[in-house]
Amino acid sequence: MNRRAPWVLVLPALIGLAFLVLPLLGLLVRAPWSTLGTRLARPEILDALRLSLLSATLATVLCLLVGVPLAWVLARIDFPGRRLVRALVTVPLVLPPVVGGVALLLALGRNGLVGRWLDRWFGVTLPFTTAGVVLAEAFVALPFLVISVEGAVRAADLRYEDAAATLGASRWTTFRRVTLPLIAPGVGAGAVLCWARALGEFGATITFAGNFPGRTQTMPLAVYLALENDPQSAIVLSLVLLAVSVVVLAGLRGRWVS
Repeated sequence: MNRRAPWVLVLPALIGLAFLVLPLLGLLVRAPWSTLGTRLARPEILDALRLSLLSATLATVLCLLVGVPLAWVLARIDFPGRRLVRALVTVPLVLPPVVGGVALLLALGRNGLVGRWLDRWFGVTLPFTTAGVVLAEAFVALPFLVISVEGAVRAADLRYEDAAATLGASRWTTFRRVTLPLIAPGVGAGAVLCWARALGEFGATITFAGNFPGRTQTMPLAVYLALENDPQSAIVLSLVLLAVSVVVLAGLRGRWVS
């Protein structure tokens, strides 16, 4: 049954939509389309793009290695303090990224809780390195993966795992051959969201890893720097990040958008 929407709701809805769309429209209108290819081919932009793609991919791999087991534990094992652990996992979602960067410095810096021992025993220094970029991005992106995978694990049919156990499969075999295929769509969606979040990370990266061209300067950092002396290049880099966001949303449309 069709009902006419009251203007008291439609008008604020249109204002909200305009508030979200107009900045993106301004980015598209002011983009230097005639020199887009030339600007994208500049060495500093290519370096930032390369580093962003590499670090976001490595951060996603790291998140997969630790996030999938963590999500499985949260979904399947009932242990004291599980709600607290789940809350701690989701803290980076609401924590200001700059605060996350400061926390990483205090934990993994040369004088940090763990960083001092890494430096003393192994000579490993993480802040202001490419590895620091990866860790900063993984810190803010991991919750996206864990939440997605945990939901997939909870939704998986336990009868298939029970059947595998009845046939003599070990727990590891059951997880690898039964559980993982069942939750693969959730893992894939979480990995894509994780990668996109890592690609766009700024606050934790600049605080923990700095802004050194060719070593720690990712695309969001390059946008920030370009705004001071080359706004047109900043717009070009912003367009690239916008395009990535649109592709991610399009790829996840069937799972996240009704």
